[in-house]
Amino acid sequence: MTWFKVDDTAHAHPKLLKAGNAALGLWVRAGAYAAQHLTEGVIPGVVAQLYGTAPQARKLVAAGLWHAAGHDCTRCKQPPAGDYVMHDFLIYNPTRARVEDDRAKAADRQQRAREKAAAQRNQERNPIDSSANRPRNDDESSAENHESSANQIEFPEDIAGQGTPSQRDGVDPSRSPRPDPTRPAVPPTEVQQASYGSTPAVPPNLVPLRDALTAAGVVVEWSLAEADWFRLEAIVKRTAVPALVDHAREQWRRARSRPRSVRYFLPGWTALPPVPTGAPTSPGADVIPLDAARPGRVQRAADLFRTAALDDPQESAQ
Repeated sequence: MTWFKVDDTAHAHPKLLKAGNAALGLWVRAGAYAAQHLTEGVIPGVVAQLYGTAPQARKLVAAGLWHAAGHDCTRCKQPPAGDYVMHDFLIYNPTRARVEDDRAKAADRQQRAREKAAAQRNQERNPIDSSANRPRNDDESSAENHESSANQIEFPEDIAGQGTPSQRDGVDPSRSPRPDPTRPAVPPTEVQQASYGSTPAVPPNLVPLRDALTAAGVVVEWSLAEADWFRLEAIVKRTAVPALVDHAREQWRRARSRPRSVRYFLPGWTALPPVPTGAPTSPGADVIPLDAARPGRVQRAADLFRTAALDDPQESAQ
């Protein structure tokens, strides 16, 4: 966002007093337009006609706040025929090149900050000095590899299954080989993440959500932790898939940078209200029921007379 700068003494400047309040409103709106579109003070004629009148534009030119094409001011550029240029705009406002350079530097700083934060989160989740992340080398000087000779004879590594690294250790060394009894052994619906390759296995009850997001153009990664799988499964049971897709599409549109993981949408999905059974956005609800219009008094009277005529043979004969 750029700013159109106005000095704090402008309210009493002779040029602004000469132009008048109506023309001053045109000057401010046109200045904001020039700052937003980086025109460096050039005001197209159609913009001047849209925001003000021809007499107001002439007042700005007469007061020296604007210049028309062919002016003799040496500090201001020449605008095209029919357009105007604001006097001394580049003295108080930055050039187009400077604004674009500042924006590029700001975007670079934000990108580096995001990368640094992501690296810090990964480091907190997978500490480098964690015993679970250390490769199981035979020459590692750890307490586990310096067991007593008696224990090594009684429980040799080739019998215990630790002679060579397993496929699990080679592919995903961040997982501990010891199960945690306080947590479930498998993710939701007994589907674990793939042990080989980089593509995670999505639980069957979450496949419709993944396919619907992909069809809507929201393509993200589905690598989630075990707790996030349970959380997403509960969200899908509580909220319909179309509502989740609509919310994700809106967040995708408003995001400054494209989200990489489906984890980005979890906070917003959690805050969505539950969809009642049978609602138009719930699964299987393809038709919105409409209440039949209740007949008015005139219609009810007409129906009453019609019924009476059918009951009377003479009325029916006539």
